[in-house]
Amino acid sequence: MNILKHKFFTIEQWQYALFVMMFSIATFPCNAADLHEKVQQGAQKYLMSVLSPSDEDTNIDIRIVKIDDRISIPQCPTGFQYYASDEALKQSYISVRVSCQNNDWYLFTSAQVSRTKQIVVTSGAVSPGTVLGADNLTLADVDIRRLRYTAFTDLNSLIGARMKRRVVDGQAIQSNMLCFVCKGDRITIKAHIGTMAVKTAGIAEQDGVIGDTIRVTNTSSQNTVIAEVASAKEVVVHL
Repeated sequence: MNILKHKFFTIEQWQYALFVMMFSIATFPCNAADLHEKVQQGAQKYLMSVLSPSDEDTNIDIRIVKIDDRISIPQCPTGFQYYASDEALKQSYISVRVSCQNNDWYLFTSAQVSRTKQIVVTSGAVSPGTVLGADNLTLADVDIRRLRYTAFTDLNSLIGARMKRRVVDGQAIQSNMLCFVCKGDRITIKAHIGTMAVKTAGIAEQDGVIGDTIRVTNTSSQNTVIAEVASAKEVVVHL
């Protein structure tokens, strides 16, 4: 009787041990996957916090590269720490160091970052000398790293400007591509003297967009003055 009892207890132990082993094997990959996901989400939150745009019109999209499933990530009771250098944060592909204070473990994960802004682009190809209108302008999200000069966010502000070069469909319009007043244009020079407004004819000696200051020649006196571009036909001299 004692032998049978001892035998039964041994079988029960083996059954329990087998159950624990099978349960551990089944749940281990899940826990490992959870840690991978935790680290990836942490890296994304870290980058969102340090890459907050100074311009509220700029959108930031962060895509974390999936960590290799074969990489073992330990538990970190104190919480994982994330770091990327200032130089790395300026790039499109950012390497982030992930570490844990509880041990010497660390790894590098990476992210693809795009910074976009909705600006005015061409709707169709545009030839040099074309006067811009609503039919050849539209808005689109553009990677700001592609911009070398001032871009425009207000479509209506470009109506009446003239293109200086040929551009393809969907190209961001930048200040170096156009002029509201172009060199050689006949324009009106306006000046305020006290409460009086004086106007005279002139010729533009430089290209300029609205807000630029350019040289213009008074056709009556042949004097050259510096004036601010106010529209496609008028410049203002500030006395």
